[in-house]
Amino acid sequence: MYLKARKIKDRISGGWVQLVLVFVFVLPLGILASLLYKSWLIMQTTGIGDLLFSSVWRPLAGEFGFFPFIISSIWVTILGLLITAPICLFTAIYLTYYGSNRLSVFMRPVIDILAGIPSVIYGVWGVLIIIPFTGRFLAPLFGYESTGFSIMAGGLVLAIMLIPFILNILIEIFRTVPVEQYEASLSLGATQWESIKHVVVRRSFPGIVSAFALGLSRAFGETIAVLMVVGNVVGVPENLFQPGYPLPALIANNYGEMLSIPMFDSALMFAALILLVVVVFFNLLSRFVIIYLEKRQ
Repeated sequence: MYLKARKIKDRISGGWVQLVLVFVFVLPLGILASLLYKSWLIMQTTGIGDLLFSSVWRPLAGEFGFFPFIISSIWVTILGLLITAPICLFTAIYLTYYGSNRLSVFMRPVIDILAGIPSVIYGVWGVLIIIPFTGRFLAPLFGYESTGFSIMAGGLVLAIMLIPFILNILIEIFRTVPVEQYEASLSLGATQWESIKHVVVRRSFPGIVSAFALGLSRAFGETIAVLMVVGNVVGVPENLFQPGYPLPALIANNYGEMLSIPMFDSALMFAALILLVVVVFFNLLSRFVIIYLEKRQ
């Protein structure tokens, strides 16, 4: 009797676990299906090619070209990742292999605080500090004139926001490298930096790629902070000191008041669909790269 009751409990527990697994699997499919359904009107009317590669954005005239928004999103995302990648990588190496335990313990809550700050605070800080710095000092340094509201400002704010997210992942990745391998390299006469470069970084390289890929996905969809500093001007930016208009900012600025216009509503849903597809693409690509690198090790 006891064994029978135990089997029933195990089946119930297993059923709940399977149900949760099915929910996690179905959820992204449901999001994709709903976005496709809402975007179908504009895709059927305009065509995907014109939507993706046209630079004309005149919603009241029925012209929806997403190319400027896509380019702005790519510029801001890549710039933010390029700025934050070396900062996070070398900081994680220092905290793991050079810094004292006291420093590591002190920095952990600092990193967590940075991760917990609302994005709107980063946006306000960007308006107060990054915008004047970009317009008055950085742009003239490269020979450009700028109001400060630009791709560069968005990239700088985004880079600051990504630091705690990527840094926490990298620290955990470096801690998974066996200490014995690192110490064996030191015992063979290699310097500390040579041991880190040839043993630690090489061993954890797939994880490093994964951390940056997750950061890229996170950066591509960031909204409020970037929206506040990037300028939100429709047009393909010709340099980093011109304003841009990323896809998340387009959705955030227009969605609430444009629900009553079916074509505009469908266009904004298509923008969300583009974001989802790009994020999924980068995640799948990073997964294939990680598998390839793990096989080579």
